[in-house]
Amino acid sequence: MTKQQIHTSQFLQMMRAGAKTLNKNAEKVNALNVFPVPDGDTGTNMSLTISSGVKEMEKASATAGTVGELAQALAKGLLMGARGNSGVILSQLFRGFSKAVADKVFISSHQLADAFQQGVDTAYKAVIKPVEGTILTVAREAAEAGKKQALATDDPAVVMNTVLTEAKKALSKTPEFLPVLKQAGVVDAGGQGLVYIYEGMLAALRGEEDDASEALPDDLSSISDLAHESAQSKLDPADIQFGYCTEFMINLMTDRRETESFEEAEFRRALGQFGDSILVVSDDELVKVHIHAEYPGDVLNFAMKFGDLKKIKIENMREQYDDVVNKTPAPKTKTEEKPAEKNPYGIVAVASGKGIADIFRSMGADVVIEGGQTMNPSTEDLVRAVEQLHAEHVIILPNNKNIILTAEQVGEVVDQPVHVLPTRTIPQGMAALLSFDATVSPEENKENMTEAFQEVKSGEITVAVRDSQVDGHQIEQGNYLGILEGKIEVVDEDLKQASLALLADMIDEDTDIVTVFYGEALEEAEAQDLVQDLEEQYPDVEIELYDGGQPVYYYLFAVE
Repeated sequence: MTKQQIHTSQFLQMMRAGAKTLNKNAEKVNALNVFPVPDGDTGTNMSLTISSGVKEMEKASATAGTVGELAQALAKGLLMGARGNSGVILSQLFRGFSKAVADKVFISSHQLADAFQQGVDTAYKAVIKPVEGTILTVAREAAEAGKKQALATDDPAVVMNTVLTEAKKALSKTPEFLPVLKQAGVVDAGGQGLVYIYEGMLAALRGEEDDASEALPDDLSSISDLAHESAQSKLDPADIQFGYCTEFMINLMTDRRETESFEEAEFRRALGQFGDSILVVSDDELVKVHIHAEYPGDVLNFAMKFGDLKKIKIENMREQYDDVVNKTPAPKTKTEEKPAEKNPYGIVAVASGKGIADIFRSMGADVVIEGGQTMNPSTEDLVRAVEQLHAEHVIILPNNKNIILTAEQVGEVVDQPVHVLPTRTIPQGMAALLSFDATVSPEENKENMTEAFQEVKSGEITVAVRDSQVDGHQIEQGNYLGILEGKIEVVDEDLKQASLALLADMIDEDTDIVTVFYGEALEEAEAQDLVQDLEEQYPDVEIELYDGGQPVYYYLFAVE
């Protein structure tokens, strides 16, 4: 018998199966990364992103009566769990999908096709310069085929099969768009990850999914989760300023009474008067709200101006913390005390390696998130870091090209202005931070810090993890690679010779300072040996050496 509608349980099964299929094949996706360096994390990032969305759906499934309610949960989980460029684009694809079905009790074939198309529209808008031959192309061509198929069938499974079939065809053509893929003999990693998700979705829709009991991956790399758990043993419940975790939904489409016009950004700002840890996810009909407030009743009264409330949940966090650490009941807070005055600025930096992190802190970074190549923080990791800061303006230094897009999602969630400087390397982040001035405006800081980081040259030395041919270089596994501004410039069998050759490309007659950060795989003596050679070759250049402790890269170089 043909299934004419996708109901809540089927929708959850589809997304769960998509996440599990990708998780099973995450390493295959990782292996498709073109550069032969140990940063193949596309599959991991996409898997953790979609799993975050599905886990949020599973939490909501006990009370959700419609596909739309599950879709709201999916969108929230995707937003908070997105990590890496591939993960952010994936989250936008399914956030758009979720918005398209947010008011649906179930999904028809036509609505399924429309949802895929809205997902594509959302993702393309989220990327400033969309590149064809990537996951975007795969999603777009698949959605277009799905829309055409929906005109001829009422069966969602037929539409889903067409979407998958066309996604595979589009994936096979990605090397035609990007010569680097053709040269390496691979297809786009993000597009392959999306195909795996679609495969799982179709299998579940057809009732063919196996391993139903297999668990989704736990995000054990989430530094914010670990920090939150350890903080419970140190936090005094009396110090909690806003003691009630308050969650609810607003139905904007009520016809029982007149309501005020809803505008998400303004609503989020207005909630700031009631508390912190604010999350607002909305579409044209529903708003999901999370806030830590001292007087939740005031929050609910304010929210009722915009519609009817449902799914209200209020929890006393002081009692929760008290239960966790087995302490006596917390005394009441002194509500008459005025909240502390906000600092004008707070700075969040992403860095990998204890030495690198310590340097950022010494330079003025308020919070340093452990992360970088192979370990991209999620949106939620960055949101929690921002929420630690009692600041009027927050500046985020991603310090990695694969974290910039994730950082740009933070402003959608928090209730204070967030400024993301697109620093792509550790040296760029440090150069930007040196130019920070707490006495000037955010606009001036952004201009000055951007100018500063654009003037520094960034180099990296790492090792090839597989044979490859990139940028005209024939690379063998185990070769040392010198990377300048993201491009492989040097290939050598000797670490020291690769380092000297790369620096020769970076240093010119205008160079004043070269800063060398050596990684966790090296001893100081080996790094000192390199510095001695540099001092002999470049007597007029000041050479500075630091223990960065970074993984993946033997050396990081900053040339100014």
